[in-house]
Amino acid sequence: MDNGAILIVGPSWVGDMVMAQALLKLLKERKPEVELDLLAPAWSLPVSTRMPEVREGFELPAGHGELAMGKRRRLARELRTRRYEQAIVLPRSIKAALIPWFAGIPRRTGFRGEMRYRLINDMRQFDERRLGQTVRRFLALGLERDEPFPPVPAPSLETSPANLRELVGRLELATDRPVVALMPGAEHGPAKCWPVEYFTVLATMLSGAGYAVWVLGSPQDKAAGEAIAAGGYALDLCGQTGLQDVIDLLGHCEQAVTNDSGLMHVAAAVGTKVIALYGSTSPALTPPLTENAVLHYLSLDCSPCFHSECPLIHFRCLREITPEAVFKTVQMQ
Repeated sequence: MDNGAILIVGPSWVGDMVMAQALLKLLKERKPEVELDLLAPAWSLPVSTRMPEVREGFELPAGHGELAMGKRRRLARELRTRRYEQAIVLPRSIKAALIPWFAGIPRRTGFRGEMRYRLINDMRQFDERRLGQTVRRFLALGLERDEPFPPVPAPSLETSPANLRELVGRLELATDRPVVALMPGAEHGPAKCWPVEYFTVLATMLSGAGYAVWVLGSPQDKAAGEAIAAGGYALDLCGQTGLQDVIDLLGHCEQAVTNDSGLMHVAAAVGTKVIALYGSTSPALTPPLTENAVLHYLSLDCSPCFHSECPLIHFRCLREITPEAVFKTVQMQ
């Protein structure tokens, strides 16, 4: 393999993986000939197949919370032959830094965290005030120390027209009307999730206004998808598609109504208009990285709390965002 390549140890969450493309774009802008490989878990790695900046992706051979030392060593032996000049480790855990260390990559860049001083030899201070947005935390590791921040490159995932045609046929999707995607899921609990009954009301309103409505999500979102589609005003696709399929379906959609989730960032990165609903989290930390977005965030005194469950029980931060208000946003062009 050519010298000068960089191994990026990517994040576990889909949304973070999308935002990490900003770092890849920055590295390519500064050094177009650099080869970038990506190491990430199986559930977020598929996003990298739609990033033209990535030469090759490697699946992290361990699940959540699994040390899997032998598997990490075996992969590191394979990666050692690629003679990377640098590894950029985006997660702040010890485990994330093990493979670059085992692989003998000479420069290993990452933030201070979890006592990983030998594993990371290009250690950066984590300044939460300077690095207020998640995407800036990723970009900072591609800069030299104390270098001013450049403009943030917006993620832009590629879509596959051929795969979209296959999905339209297999799932019997109607494409004669503009499509709005509803994405009711989110990791980290219900405090990030707009009520399912609100999505259901919105689906009825959208269908009456001439839109096709697709509910997108993982198998974990299946119950929500079935509930939203029960009245016949939406098509439940939760659990019927892989992540690459969802990328292509969202690329076809005119708009997407979504919680603060990984699919929100996917929708933004394929150019779909994003209508983002924020409850326990903050749009200041993880906004959709697109100008084609409208954010619904009430900024209550108790927000953002970053809890998975509402500590005050009332869930006002999301319950007071009405379906009528969101519907009006969809109608804005």
